Amino acid sequence: MFLENPVNHKEQFGWIEVICGSMFSGKTEELIRRLKRAQFANQKIEIFKPAIDQRYDDQMVTSHDSNQIPSTSVPAAANIPILANDCQVVGIDEAQFFDDEIVEVCNDLANRGMRVIVAGLDMDYQGTPFGPMPALMATAEYVTKVHAVCTQTGNLAHYSYRKSDQEDLVLLGEKQDYEPLSRGAFHEASAKRVQKKNAKKKKS
Repeated sequence: MFLENPVNHKEQFGWIEVICGSMFSGKTEELIRRLKRAQFANQKIEIFKPAIDQRYDDQMVTSHDSNQIPSTSVPAAANIPILANDCQVVGIDEAQFFDDEIVEVCNDLANRGMRVIVAGLDMDYQGTPFGPMPALMATAEYVTKVHAVCTQTGNLAHYSYRKSDQEDLVLLGEKQDYEPLSRGAFHEASAKRVQKKNAKKKKS
């Protein structure tokens, strides 16, 4: 379990925490848990999410099990520093969907003395590092990798397998679109998809 960093008031710098993992691994749930603890301690918090994410509610960060916390949707990372000006804790959900400027934004906020908590997918549906997440993980003081349970094997899962043949990098979806898979199950499913694709090409 993550324990909050003891605050040394002589140091004027904050820090960055990254919560990463596959879909259905509890990233947003853990983000909400940390933010609510800060809220309970009467710390001033702000939560942001990319405007592209409209799956549940445009004014709430919502986990798959329906935990919620009020948030602000923003079209770009550059909007965050303006709105988070006098905060002690800043939460950012679905960070993989932000532009690369999110890395600079998070570091600037931390350098201004804020605690920055970021949640996002570390890999896309192809098993490739997703957008700005690798750079965020590299510059963060704390990285927590959470896991789902593989729907095929019951082992720990850290891949988000897309069930459809849709090849767009960004495809917002739920259980009907994605399933969490272990390394072995993911590579087996990916190999079958390639075989199926090659078979279709031969027929056409």
